[in-house]
Parts: sequence; structure tokens; C-alpha cells
Amino acid sequence: MKMRLLLALAILLGSPGLAFAHTGIDHGAGFFHGLEHPIGGIDHILAMVAVGVFAFVLGGRALWLVPLSFVGMMIVGFALGVAQVDMPFVELGIALSSIVIGGAAALGRPMPVAAAMALVGVFAVFHGHAHGAEMPRAAGGLTYALGFVAATALLHLAGLAAAFGVAGLTARFGKTMARFAGAAFALGGAGILAGWL
Repeated sequence: MKMRLLLALAILLGSPGLAFAHTGIDHGAGFFHGLEHPIGGIDHILAMVAVGVFAFVLGGRALWLVPLSFVGMMIVGFALGVAQVDMPFVELGIALSSIVIGGAAALGRPMPVAAAMALVGVFAVFHGHAHGAEMPRAAGGLTYALGFVAATALLHLAGLAAAFGVAGLTARFGKTMARFAGAAFALGGAGILAGWL
């Protein structure tokens, strides 16, 4: 129990440091460009942490299948972006992702794991497309992809760790607190869409 709490705390405390670790420096390595991209925008952060919280609310196999689905479909979107396949409403899809995923977590309704995977997967394509379309020319595609996949997985893990940490502290109110967090992510997404954030 204490170990879980310490792990959750370490991930949460380490996550903000990642956000500022390499900003403003021209990196030759694509990995760092990829690592920076998801952490560089509040819209990406909200959605990706919301995926972890949503997976926690669902529980069971969703704990790992939902985040994996997001990462897998994000890679598909990345390939579309790199191939310069035109995809309409990418920014809108990214903004809506935290509203919908956070809202689903806030509702806390039972959902088949496959449906939850499809839900996050649809929005992951938008995030991946943005990563691919905005890939710096100097960045190697594979190392860049490894970077944003690592950052995304860390953000999903941060959401899961925070939810488990709060559940450990609040015992039976853990799911309720995670649902409130989902509502906060949805409001954050609405703020992005409205231009407040």
C-alpha cells in the first residue's frame, strides 16, 4: 500500500519536470522532439491523463487495454500525419477528446472494454495525426515516434497512478474521486474549446 502511494507520488512529481526538461533546445535526436510534443500542450496532457483515470474507473482488463488502445491508434494517426493524409477537424478532435473521455470517466457507467477501447482509439487518431503532421524535418521518424509513445504512456501512467494514489488515501471514495477528476478533465477540454485555456 505504501509502495503504491510512493510510486504514484514519484510519477506525479516527475511528470512536471518532463514538461520543461528540454524546451527551447534544438535537439538532433528525434526522441526528445517526440517526448516534448505530447507534454507541450495542455490539450494533449488533459486527454492522455484522462485516459488513465478512465481506465481506473472501468477497472479490470481496461486498466491496461484502454491505454494500449490509445497508444496503438495514436501510432495509426501518426502514420497518416507523416503520409500527409488530410484529416479534417484534427484540433477539434483533440479538444473534444478530453471532454468525451473525461465525461465518460465522470459518468462512471459500466462499459464493455471493447467499447472503451474504441472510444479512446478514435480520439487517439487525432492526437497521432497531429504528432505526425508536426514532426520536425530533422527528427527521425522511428525515434520521434518512440519519444511521443513514451511520453503518452507516462501520461497514462500518471493518470492511473494518481487515481490509485487517491483511492489508497480515500479508501471507498476512490472511484468517486476519479469520477470528479474525469469531470475536471471534461471542463478543461471545454475551456480549451472555448479559448479560456
